[in-house]
Amino acid sequence: MVVKIFKWFALSILWWGTSFTTINPHQILPNPDFPGIPSAKVVYHPFYISVTEINQNPKEKTLEISCKLFAEDFETTLNKEYKTTVDFSDGKSKGVLDKLIPDYVYKHLSVFIEGKPVKLSYIGYEKDKESAYCYFQAEGISNCKKIDIVNSLLHDFNDGQINIVHVVVNGRRQSTKLDYPATRASFVF
Repeated sequence: MVVKIFKWFALSILWWGTSFTTINPHQILPNPDFPGIPSAKVVYHPFYISVTEINQNPKEKTLEISCKLFAEDFETTLNKEYKTTVDFSDGKSKGVLDKLIPDYVYKHLSVFIEGKPVKLSYIGYEKDKESAYCYFQAEGISNCKKIDIVNSLLHDFNDGQINIVHVVVNGRRQSTKLDYPATRASFVF
């Protein structure tokens, strides 16, 4: 058990601490130097990982939630799901992204405290290198003994998706790894 935890924890640390040059087969561009031969803005990453961090803030009585996803994977998913074109690097997409991100996340991430659904409020997003961070908050959360999560983020992008979930309550941290098609996790504090 400790070895399994160490392996996915080390993998998540590696993902958080490194910058990936990624190849996205969905972004093949014309090559101006060699007409007829595509120039790929080729980005390949061998892992399809998201990291969701849920922190209870007892002072503010909130749950603070952040989701870290590969930006290009998330863009591709949003473009396909909503039949539009968005780009995390393009400031013109901000208004559209602020509508699509919460709609998508609300469909693919649910939090339950003591078996009751928690209403998440969208705070915003930011892009950092190859990652997109999406922020949410839940109000009026003063006590958490049991938290259940349903997380299917980017399952509609790749069936190799791994969703890592970290939950911190009263300074105690618990984590789990959800390999596709798994979507559910429970944490008892």
